[in-house]
Amino acid sequence: MRILGIDPGTQITGYGILEKRNNHIIHIDNGGIFPPKKAPFYKKISHIHEKISEIIQKYAPDMVALEDIFVAKNAMSSLKLGHARGAIMVATHQFQLPLYEYTPTQVKQALTGYGRATKEQIQKMVQALLKLPETAFTDASDALAIAICHLHSYRMKKIQ
Repeated sequence: MRILGIDPGTQITGYGILEKRNNHIIHIDNGGIFPPKKAPFYKKISHIHEKISEIIQKYAPDMVALEDIFVAKNAMSSLKLGHARGAIMVATHQFQLPLYEYTPTQVKQALTGYGRATKEQIQKMVQALLKLPETAFTDASDALAIAICHLHSYRMKKIQ
């Protein structure tokens, strides 16, 4: 089973590809999508959609795990994040992949046992669980954490 984990953002969208073989989680790839900084907002959203589509075509995941929206202190930030998530959802649907969503608290709880873990704690846990030689940058690490969270809770979601 291959999964694409995504940490959406309009500045940086992190992604991570993991595969579960038997009882082992194998790291395939991770990285970031960086929309052009000075581009109009609609072009940034289009860029995210295009790059997610390319990643899906390249890695052929069986499913996608996406960070669920949270209420930011700034309403405009939440609205923009919703646009990025929408672009990702459309790409996921175009490739007919099942989509699962997890809140940041659920991801932190699944990885560290503590729903208020820091970004650094998540990065270190991802590095340890996947036996990576170095920590992935924050957005990619978050995407890998979302994928790990899904792999750990997938059986429970199937039962519901």
